Amino acid sequence: MCVTSIGRSIAAKAAIGIAVACALMTTGVAPAIATEDLIVKYDQSQILRMPRKVAEFIIGNPSIADVAIQSTDLLVVTGKSFGITNVIALDAERQVITEARVIVVRDQARVVNVLKAGKRESHNCTPQCNPSIVVGDDKAYFEGVLSASDRKIRFSEGQTDQSQANQNQ
Repeated sequence: MCVTSIGRSIAAKAAIGIAVACALMTTGVAPAIATEDLIVKYDQSQILRMPRKVAEFIIGNPSIADVAIQSTDLLVVTGKSFGITNVIALDAERQVITEARVIVVRDQARVVNVLKAGKRESHNCTPQCNPSIVVGDDKAYFEGVLSASDRKIRFSEGQTDQSQANQNQ
């Protein structure tokens, strides 16, 4: 049987990995849990349950995803911008509990894009279409929807629009 240098390299790495795992088990230190990619939709959250208590949680790029710690074993990951980052959970002894990539994607099933002269406008269409802002939308559209949303929030909180306040003086 012929084993190439690539085969030896892979076999050697596998043997080292098995040896490290065995050593960790005999020392009582639990190895890190290998998790699949965590897919989070833009502007939505995903629950991440830990197998044991987390003392510290690290997010590679907080502009892509954010983490809210609900309890020592329950985390909420929210997609803030499109992209890929990673998360690492450590226990009190600073041992890695889990490490995973976080991929923030668009929720294609509920978003309709309107292209006007190459400029994109996003709409959430469940069950009817309403303006929605997504990174990458036309700047004027994005700013217009954001401004209208801010005014509506202030109105619902009982605050008046600043222009109305200035007119009343």
